[in-house]
Amino acid sequence: MAVTGWLESLRTAQKTALLQDGRRKVHYLFPDGKEMAEEYDEKTSELLVRKWRVKSALGAMGQWQLEVGEPAPLGAGNLGPELIKESNANPIFMRKDTKKSFQWRIRNLPYPKDVYSVCVDQKERCIIVKTTNKKYYKKFSIPDLDRHQLPLDDALLSFAHANCTLIISYQKPKEVVVAESELQKELKKVKTAHGNDGDCKTQ
Repeated sequence: MAVTGWLESLRTAQKTALLQDGRRKVHYLFPDGKEMAEEYDEKTSELLVRKWRVKSALGAMGQWQLEVGEPAPLGAGNLGPELIKESNANPIFMRKDTKKSFQWRIRNLPYPKDVYSVCVDQKERCIIVKTTNKKYYKKFSIPDLDRHQLPLDDALLSFAHANCTLIISYQKPKEVVVAESELQKELKKVKTAHGNDGDCKTQ
């Protein structure tokens, strides 16, 4: 089963953990050289950050790619190529999950709710967001469903709009909820370092 396959790859990955600033930070190193870093709320075990890093064809480490969490503000310790600062009025897209749902927030969208269309594209395995006034268009996938090889279901998708923010929710299938619960049990076995020195203990 695909869900079991993904969970097994997490179990067998080399893991290090650090407890810092109320967050449990876990780093995964997979046999193919890919790295994944996650941050969980220490008290609720809610996922706050997930990012990936892969090696280039020449073996150099690439930039971290954020999957879950709020992008760091430009200039906040970033040494990337962001030389041109984006306008604060531009839409800001981010993913912030809850226990029961995958959730995305798109800030700086001032249009009323009836302007938005949010739907599943089964062929491309993605969610499409667009406005009837043609002011905004975006499509994005749900990597978790791809990793578990689960279908997308329109019935699990909903959205709301408040304070110039479009909030899109996709209810987690039970297979994902079970897998996440199993992962939390697995992470409790990982020896965790404490402190602010950034050192991690290896499993």
